[in-house]
Amino acid sequence: MALALASFSARWQHLNDWLSAHRELWQPAPFTGSSPEWTRRWPQLDRQVAGLSDEQCELFENEPVALAHRLMSMLPALAELPGMTRLPELADDALAQSCTLAEVRARDMPGRKRRQSGAFVAAVRPFDAPVLDWCCGKGHLARTLLPLSQYPVSGYDWNPALVDDGNRLARRAGDPVHLFCRDVMADDLNLPADAHAVALHACGDLHRRLISQAAKRRLSRLSVAPCCFHLCSQSDYRPLSRQAHQWPGCLAVTRADLRLAVEETVTAPARGRNQVRLFSQW
Repeated sequence: MALALASFSARWQHLNDWLSAHRELWQPAPFTGSSPEWTRRWPQLDRQVAGLSDEQCELFENEPVALAHRLMSMLPALAELPGMTRLPELADDALAQSCTLAEVRARDMPGRKRRQSGAFVAAVRPFDAPVLDWCCGKGHLARTLLPLSQYPVSGYDWNPALVDDGNRLARRAGDPVHLFCRDVMADDLNLPADAHAVALHACGDLHRRLISQAAKRRLSRLSVAPCCFHLCSQSDYRPLSRQAHQWPGCLAVTRADLRLAVEETVTAPARGRNQVRLFSQW
């Protein structure tokens, strides 16, 4: 465990320091000025980027590593990008498919949500403790992982209509999944001490709250795939990690900066990609 934490800390420090050193390339909001500061520091890079065709821009938007290879002769630090962004594959496509809820049992469950839930479950299995689905909505994730768990599966969500619909779907399918209407941001919220908490797409403060509470209550296990990092109450981001927060060179990040993490269209549906393309043309 100590070795894993040391490795994680070293990786975070590398990413933090690299982003800090090159913040003038990524931090300024596009189209807010006629001549960004980086264009004067790297004029050759500016000319190369300005010369890209619309087709190349679309290609490189979806292939950032390919863009890094294209530009690294002018910005050698980009050679580090593939290694910094490479992550282990926790589950292959075949395993993800085997963990995906069958369509006949996925009532009211959009296709993309069904596949995402299956991939998430494949990545975080096995389930060796009672499972709590945080911000569960209708309990799609809870019902997906149920066949792989020998322990009780429950869920919390603040929306009573979604909770009612989820419990109705579970009863109709004969699934022993129990959803509860709970305000997960409430100070008096109780979490099962032995739970394995899971959260898929819990936005902003919702996933930060889960991480904080899981650490405080010392839950047996925590599996989170967060999103929408910018949906938070504070204008300036504060790392949850004490070690990160105390790092002398800790990158100062605003809510606006956090939007960058969700602006990629790689995982967006075709309709979403078309909307982004149309917006950029205007």
